[in-house]
Amino acid sequence: MSDVDDVEDAEETDEFNRRDDDGDEGDGADAGFVAQEVLAYLAENIVDDPDAIEIDAEERRGRIELTLHVAQEDVGKVIGRRGHVVQAIRTLVRAAAARDGLDADVDIAD
Repeated sequence: MSDVDDVEDAEETDEFNRRDDDGDEGDGADAGFVAQEVLAYLAENIVDDPDAIEIDAEERRGRIELTLHVAQEDVGKVIGRRGHVVQAIRTLVRAAAARDGLDADVDIAD
């Protein structure tokens, strides 16, 4: 099964679509879930040691701050040349957070 099929299957599940029965967004208990999952997916596919990945999330006033922790030898891969990789990650995570009605910040821990 391809990654496109996985995404299409995920879109059809309640896990991906965060709506209550009345069509409103949820109560915020799992706000930022999609953004965290996108960040985890991207990081796991970039680094050499995916078991070392940790993501800290903190939500404040409609904004989620995600801090990505990776193995020391993988920090350069996540940042990329001139920061291009981390900028692309931030763009994708912001788009995912917008789905939940949030703004997102992604930081890479040293």
